[in-house]
Amino acid sequence: MMSQHLQGTGDIPILFEDNHLLGITKPVNVPTQEDASGDPDLLTLLKQDLKERYNKPGNVYLGLVHRLDRPVGGAMIFAKTSKAASRLSETVRGRHFRKIYAAVVHGKLPAQQGTLKHTLLKDGSTNTVTVVPQGTVGGKDAVLDYQVIGETDRYSLVHIELHTGRSHQIRVQMKEIGCPLFGDQKYGASMNKPGQQIALWSAIAAFPHPVTKEEIVLQSLPPREFPWAEWPAAVYDKAFKAEH
Repeated sequence: MMSQHLQGTGDIPILFEDNHLLGITKPVNVPTQEDASGDPDLLTLLKQDLKERYNKPGNVYLGLVHRLDRPVGGAMIFAKTSKAASRLSETVRGRHFRKIYAAVVHGKLPAQQGTLKHTLLKDGSTNTVTVVPQGTVGGKDAVLDYQVIGETDRYSLVHIELHTGRSHQIRVQMKEIGCPLFGDQKYGASMNKPGQQIALWSAIAAFPHPVTKEEIVLQSLPPREFPWAEWPAAVYDKAFKAEH
C-alpha cells in the first residue's frame, strides 16, 4: 500500500499507481462523476491532479471502470489508458473483478452467513431501486454473499461480496431482509436520522492487472468513527485482509 496522497484533491489517498492504473480511496459524499449537483466530482479532480503532477498538456485520459454511490467511500480503481479501461471493463463484465464491502446494518440478519438473491428494478426518474418478482420486464438479477463479523444490541457489522453490480444493490437487498444500512436516508429513512452518514464502505477491490495479469488487491478500511468504531480495528484487519 502506498501512503502517498494526491495534491489539491481533498487529500485523497493513493492505493496503487502505475502507467496503466490509478487506485484511490474515494472520499464520502463526493460524486464519482459529474452529476446534476454541480459539486466537484472524483473523475474531474483526479484528471486535474494527473495533469498537474505529470505536467501534461491538453486533456488527460482517465477511464471510469466501476462506480460507488455518492455517500459511499472506499477503494476504487481508474484506468489511465483506453486499453486498460477496455480490459478492466471486460473483467467486470466477466465477473472476475472482486468487490468486497463493509456495512453496518440495523438489527440482526437471518443467519450468520448466507447468499441473497433478488430481482431489482430501477426507476430512473426517482433514482430508486425496488425488489420485484422474477421475470419482471426490466428487472435484473442481484446476488451477494454476506457474513456477519460483529454484532451489538442494535447493529450488525457485515462482510459483503457482490457477485453482480446492480445500482444500490447492497442497500436494497439489506432493506428487503429487514436490515437497512445505518445512515441510509433513501432505503432506511424510518430507522435513520437525517444527516447520518451511510455505513457502507468499499473495503477490497481485486482484479487481474489489465496488462501484466498480476493480481492487484486494493484495500481501504472505514474510518474509526461511529458506527464503525463499535468494533475494534482487529476485527476489520482480519475480515478484510488484502491477500494477494
